[in-house]
Amino acid sequence: MEAKQAQLLDLLDGRKQFTIPIYQRTYSWQQKQCEQLFDDIIRIGGEESELYHFIGSVVYFKPDTSPITSVPKLLVIDGQQRLTTVSLLLLAITRFMQQNEQSQIIDETWEAIQETYLINKHKKDTSKYKLLLTKHDKETFVKLIDDIALSANDSKRIIENYNFFKGKIHAGNIQTIYHGIKKLSIVDVILERGKDNPQLIFESLNSTGLDLSQADLIRNYILMGQPHNEQSNLYEKYWYPIEQSFGDNIGSLAWFIRDYLTMKESSIPRIDLVYETYKNFMPSKNGFSSVVEAVKSLHHYSKYYVRTALLKEEDLLLLKKFKEIAKLKIDTSYPFILAVYSDYEDEVISKNEFIEILDIITNYVFRRAICGIPTNSLNKTFATLYKKVKRETYLESIKAAFILMDSYRRFPSDTEFNNDIQIKDVYNFRSRNYLLESLENWDRKETLNVENYTIEHILPQNPNTPTEWQHELGEKWEAVKEKYLHTFGNLTLTGYNSELSDNSFSEKKTIHGGFDNSPLFLNESVRKESKWNENAIQNRAATLAERALLVWNSPKLSDEILAIYREPEITNDETAYDLQHYEYLQGELLGLYKQLEKRVLNIDPSVHVECKKLYIAFKSVTNFVDVVPQKKRLRLSLNIDFDKIKDPKGLCKDVSNLGRWGNGDVEVGLERISDLDYTMELIEQAFEAQIE
Repeated sequence: MEAKQAQLLDLLDGRKQFTIPIYQRTYSWQQKQCEQLFDDIIRIGGEESELYHFIGSVVYFKPDTSPITSVPKLLVIDGQQRLTTVSLLLLAITRFMQQNEQSQIIDETWEAIQETYLINKHKKDTSKYKLLLTKHDKETFVKLIDDIALSANDSKRIIENYNFFKGKIHAGNIQTIYHGIKKLSIVDVILERGKDNPQLIFESLNSTGLDLSQADLIRNYILMGQPHNEQSNLYEKYWYPIEQSFGDNIGSLAWFIRDYLTMKESSIPRIDLVYETYKNFMPSKNGFSSVVEAVKSLHHYSKYYVRTALLKEEDLLLLKKFKEIAKLKIDTSYPFILAVYSDYEDEVISKNEFIEILDIITNYVFRRAICGIPTNSLNKTFATLYKKVKRETYLESIKAAFILMDSYRRFPSDTEFNNDIQIKDVYNFRSRNYLLESLENWDRKETLNVENYTIEHILPQNPNTPTEWQHELGEKWEAVKEKYLHTFGNLTLTGYNSELSDNSFSEKKTIHGGFDNSPLFLNESVRKESKWNENAIQNRAATLAERALLVWNSPKLSDEILAIYREPEITNDETAYDLQHYEYLQGELLGLYKQLEKRVLNIDPSVHVECKKLYIAFKSVTNFVDVVPQKKRLRLSLNIDFDKIKDPKGLCKDVSNLGRWGNGDVEVGLERISDLDYTMELIEQAFEAQIE
C-alpha cells in the first residue's frame, strides 16, 4: 500500500480512468452534503491564507499491466462519493462557461477543464470518461458529459446534485469556486493486487466512522471475494434487484438482513453488528452449498420483506393486513412473517391460513398493549416462534404456540382483555385511532377512514365543567369525570366536533350532525341512552368491549389438542421444598426474607418463586435472583453481568469465576430491613436485564 497527500485535481489529471466496481453502492450523496462541500469550496477559494482543504481519502488499485495505447483503469475501493460530486461540480462549471463564452471568466477554457479532469481526449469508447460509475449512474453521468437529453429513468441523485451546482454558479463566484476546487486535498491510497486485501480496507474504513453501512459491507463481502465474472452475475441477477426493490428505502436494507438473520438463527443481532453476524453465518454449516445459494436466499426473502415492511404488496387483502401491522409498529414480527410468507408462496399454507396467522399476530400484540404488558420481550418471542411450527398441522401449531405462552409472554385472555379495555385511558393510547377505526369498520365492506373524523368526548374534557353536565353526572360528578373521561365508553367519532362542542348531552344527540342522526356504528350505543352518567358510560363500554372481543379475537383449541403441543415439565429433583427446609430461615431473618419476597413478587406478574434444595429461586424467563439463607444474612445471587450492574454503594461482588450456589455473576448480602430499598434496585436491574 502506498499513501500520500495529494491535490484532488492532480489525481484526476492525466490519461486514466477511475472505475467503480459493481459491488460498490450507487452514488448516494444528498443535497445537504453537496451544499456543505460547496460552502467549504467557496470559503477556501476566497481565502488566500488557506492553502488546502482536506476532504478524505481515495483508495484504489494500481492498474494491471496494459498496452501503452490503452487507458489505465484504477479500481476505486473508497472515495467514489467525493470523486463523483467534484466531477459533477466541474461539469457544471464547464457548462456555465460554454454558455457564457463572450466573457473571460477564468484563466482556462472550458475545453481544457473538461479534457484535463473529465474525459480522456481522442478516446471513443467508454475509456473516454475519467470516471466510470455503476449501472444507471454511469449512463446518466455519461449523458451529462456528452450533453444528451435525459429521461425519467435516469439517476435521480446524479441529476439533482448536478442541477444544484448549476443553480449555484454565476459569473460573480465561478472563479472563487474553481480556485477552491484546486485547494481540495485528499489522502491518495494506492493498493497492490495480490498483496492488499480490499475487504479489510473496507472494514478499516468503517471502523473509523466513515459512511459505510452494514449493508454496504455485506454486499462487498459477498461480491469482492468472487471472480470478476461471478461478481457481475451475482450483482446483476440478485443483489441489484434487491437494491432496486428497496428504492428510496435503501436504508432499510440492513434492517431486512437483521430480520433475515433473526429468522435463520432464532437470535437477534444488534443492528450495528449485522455485518459481523452475517460473516459468521455464511459458512457452509448453514446449509448453503455456495455463495450463490446464500445470495439467492437473501434475494428470495427480500421480496417478502419489501411487500410486508415497505408495504409494496399487490394483493389488496394482504396489503390491508400488513398496513395494520405497520400501524401497530409490530416490526418485531417480521422475522416470523418472512418465514411464513415463504411457506405461503410455496403453497404449504393457503391464503386464508396466512391471513389468519397475520390476524393472530395483530390481535396478540394489540391485546397486550391494551392490557399494559411490556413489549420488550416481543422480539425474542417472534425470533423463536417459527421453531414451534409443525408443517403437517401448520395453523393449529401456531395457535397452540400462542395459547400456551404464559407469564409475560401470554396472549391476554378474553376476560383480561374485556376488563382492561373498558377502564383503559384510550384517549392517550398511541393506537387510539386504529382502535376506533377497527371497531367502526369491523364486518363492513364500506369502510371509513378515521382520519376524516375527530375524536369526540361525549362528556366534554373542558376543565371548567358546564353546570348542566354536573347535573347530568350527578352528585359525584367530579369523581365520575376523573374516572371515565378518557375511557372507551366516553369516546366516539364525529365529523361535527365544533358543533357538538361542550353542549349538553340532549343537545349533542339532537342537533344537526348529532348522535341521533349519525350513521356511525360507534354512535348507535350513544343514542340508546337518555342520560349520560356513570351507568350509561359503563353500559356503552361493555357493549363496545363485546365487539372488541370479536375484532381482536383470541385463538381457540380444545384441551385435548393443546395437550399434544404442551411441553412436559422436566425436573431432576422431585422433592418438594418449602421455607421450613432452610436451617437459618427463622426469627428476624425469616421476617426479612418475607419482606424481600413480597417486594420481588410485586416487580411483575410474571415473577414466581420456587424453593430449591440449596437456594430459593425467583424466576420470570429464568432465575434472575436466587436467595441463600445464611446464619446472619441473606446471600443474593443476581443473574446479570457484573459490568452491567449499577451499584453506586459498591456492595456487589463479582463471583463470575467462583463456585457459588445460585445463578449469576453478582453477589450481594442483605442483613437489615433498612437496606431493602437499595437491594431491590439491584434486583430490578437483574430482572430488566433478563427481560431485555
